[in-house]
Amino acid sequence: MRSASVLVLCALCASPSWSMEWPSWRGPHGNAVAPAGEYPAEISDATKAWETPLPGEGTSTPVEWGGAIFLTASDDGSDLVCCYSQEGELQWRVALPGGEGGKHKSATGSNPSAVCNADYVVAYFKSGNIVCLTHDGDELWRKNLQEEYGDDSLWWDLGTSPVLTSAGVAVAVIQEKNAYLVTLDLKSGQEVWRADRHYARPRESDQAYTTPAVISEDGRETIVTWGADHLTGHDAQSGKLLWECGGFNPENQGMWRVIASATVADGVAYVPYGRGDYFAAVRVTGPADATQEERWLWNATRVGADVPSPVIVDNRIYNLEDRGTLSCLDAKSGEVLWSERLPRSNRKYYSSPLLAGGRLYCAREDGAVFVVSVKDGFELISEGDLGGEIVATPTPTRDGVLFRTRSKLLRFDGQSGG
Repeated sequence: MRSASVLVLCALCASPSWSMEWPSWRGPHGNAVAPAGEYPAEISDATKAWETPLPGEGTSTPVEWGGAIFLTASDDGSDLVCCYSQEGELQWRVALPGGEGGKHKSATGSNPSAVCNADYVVAYFKSGNIVCLTHDGDELWRKNLQEEYGDDSLWWDLGTSPVLTSAGVAVAVIQEKNAYLVTLDLKSGQEVWRADRHYARPRESDQAYTTPAVISEDGRETIVTWGADHLTGHDAQSGKLLWECGGFNPENQGMWRVIASATVADGVAYVPYGRGDYFAAVRVTGPADATQEERWLWNATRVGADVPSPVIVDNRIYNLEDRGTLSCLDAKSGEVLWSERLPRSNRKYYSSPLLAGGRLYCAREDGAVFVVSVKDGFELISEGDLGGEIVATPTPTRDGVLFRTRSKLLRFDGQSGG
């Protein structure tokens, strides 16, 4: 039955020629690397295809399937899920009561990004609301994780995004009290499994705003989760803890909450930690009984990021530090190959970079966007301005890039961008 909370609904204007899907924050491989395509060399009026105001504020990243663009927002005490066409037209909007605002000046109640597949769209909010919709905006189920499993005990605003596995939709709740992983059935919303994930850590170091990665090895799906000074692997079907790896906080520092997510490539998780001062490579495949020493491959100091998550491709790590230092590391050794500073500012980078067409798109919180070619080292090729605050990660789309500011959705076209 169609949900009564669908406020606007019309037929989706899906593009049959657009075959690449971007179903989750940072894409299908969780590494923010776009497929081959035409992407803009500059973010400017000359390359802007359209911009549209959003019905509420938000900081989540748009996701895409079959030409439909899905994003979340918050407005007047409601959690919103919205769908847009490739032309930037609102197709439908679903409102859930009980929404909450953000504590941090740059956050909202809709920090988590939606996740989708060919049939469903799932959205999760700071309020604890989680909802599953069809691509037409029909509500299949909803529940509130905080009412079901306990109150939010994070000091700041919820940041983790849901992820899909073959068992359902998985959510990581890594907080001061009652930390857990849970998987819900996509068709019914019923609990498939729930696993405790609490580690007794110093003050605030038991809290995380990260999004898990889902990997497959020998036919087994594993949910790799980073937070509370531990990297863990849980069986996606049963929730069984397969392995855990510590050693990230040997001096038991307090206030080492983590925001940047681990990025997994070729069986290795690349983990920024220590509030941006450290970067580790940890093996997440192989024998489940591997020791902590066997899992750690390298550990770099004085390089990392507190908020932006790293991009990994072709044995290269691209790491954007919160203050604008962009570094390239060798993924096998951790050696810094080059390090350059983007134009100076007292504003930070909360958005994770996107790599598309050999260019990194780096968005600063004040709306400045820097396009950097990394094909042959560092080359800053353009600077642009979105005209609004941005926390969301850029999203590649058919021959273009989408940017979501706090109040607008914008598309820039690669055909005009050079």
